[in-house]
Amino acid sequence: MGVKPLKVALVHDWFAVSRGAEKVVDVFCELFPDAPIYTLLHNKGIGATPRIEQHRIETSFIQRLPKAATKYRNYLPLFPTAIETFDMAGYDLILSSSSCVAKGIMPHAGTTHICYIHTPMRYVYEMYDQYFGPQHMGRLQRWLIPFFANYLRTWDAASCNRVDHFVANSEYVRRRVARHYRRDATVIWPPVDTRRFALSQQPGDYYLCVGALVPYKRVELAVAAAVKLGRRLLVVGTGPERPRLEKLAGPNVEFLGYADDQRLGELYAGCRALLFPVEEDFGIVPLEAQACGKPVIAFGRGGALETVVDGVTGIFFCRQTADALADAILQFEQQRDRFVPASIREHSLKFDRAMFKQRMAEFIENVMAASPEGSAIGSP
Repeated sequence: MGVKPLKVALVHDWFAVSRGAEKVVDVFCELFPDAPIYTLLHNKGIGATPRIEQHRIETSFIQRLPKAATKYRNYLPLFPTAIETFDMAGYDLILSSSSCVAKGIMPHAGTTHICYIHTPMRYVYEMYDQYFGPQHMGRLQRWLIPFFANYLRTWDAASCNRVDHFVANSEYVRRRVARHYRRDATVIWPPVDTRRFALSQQPGDYYLCVGALVPYKRVELAVAAAVKLGRRLLVVGTGPERPRLEKLAGPNVEFLGYADDQRLGELYAGCRALLFPVEEDFGIVPLEAQACGKPVIAFGRGGALETVVDGVTGIFFCRQTADALADAILQFEQQRDRFVPASIREHSLKFDRAMFKQRMAEFIENVMAASPEGSAIGSP
């Protein structure tokens, strides 16, 4: 193309758990195989894919704090300072993946910053009570947290000006970016590796719930609905909510903990339907289930409205309660024959990893071609 290759830096909040955000970074690493990665924390072998691990990964001082590997969220008030300590001189492009503070990286003059935003910092906006409500905090924490939350909201709003272009993972998040940052964003759905999942025609004898066992995921609704109806439920995931959820469960509910990709594919293939009771920013899990031809019974808000087709690939329930979910399960069982596995899988292919890679490459190419630095990224 007659232009110099771009010098690119990748930025991600942390590598401590495996989520959809890390799948996004994995594609970024494929687009820019020589780019270093800057992150607050890197727990080797956890969260980062093998492709990510091949890159040079620079961590912040959070990495060296006591018990940071497992208690890193306790250092949340320090995250803004930590992300600002990285020296980003010399880069043509910064590509950040942010659900917390990665978007607040400080670019130098002449650097273009594109932020793929999974969500504005949910801890201090819509989900403040779910993370920091009285039931989750001690007396001292209840006194301190409001001061820290106000500081984080102020920093978060101010640091959005360090981003030249926002890419949101859903229309739902695009609206939140507009609300909190007064900025527009281009929507590019995140990648779903549909090739890992095979179409299943098994009718299934259990319901499945997959996700981190944390308060906002509302897994207790799935557990309570299964107990109420006497249906078998398998729960995949780890997190601090597990002891509480186990107390709510009956003998028909099993907690499987972590499941690797192969095991998760088997669980999707063998289930009757996926239960998805959370108001999620996007939600890759429903699309993984649909890639196996399995319907989704989802709370009808958030990203699920973009990934599930009511009456075709799943069913929505409109009140975020166990009774409403139980009613939706009964409705699904009465209408089960209308859900065609091959059609459900076909819908999921719109969100395939290859589509994400192509759209991101085209977006970056167009942005950089319009900048004084020019563009030279690899072919998608």
